[in-house]
Amino acid sequence: MPTISMFFGIIIRMFYRDNKQHHLPHIHAEYQGEIAVFAIEDGRILEGSIPVSKRKLVEAWIEIHREELLADWQLAVAGETVFKIKGLE
Repeated sequence: MPTISMFFGIIIRMFYRDNKQHHLPHIHAEYQGEIAVFAIEDGRILEGSIPVSKRKLVEAWIEIHREELLADWQLAVAGETVFKIKGLE
């Protein structure tokens, strides 16, 4: 599972060929051992949880990088190498 970004202690990952469990484009965000799965299209949490302050950062990051995330999703579903995406600063 490649790490595509890291910011403010949050690790963002995208699994290869991971389109069966949630049936839509999504990312996995981890913060201090807690994991939440976010839909790329609208930023909602599909599963899990992370602290509210970190959730808001991930939601903002998704909004800013939605097009890049969707492009990475297409690569990941095809089993191809995904690109790193700049984190929040």
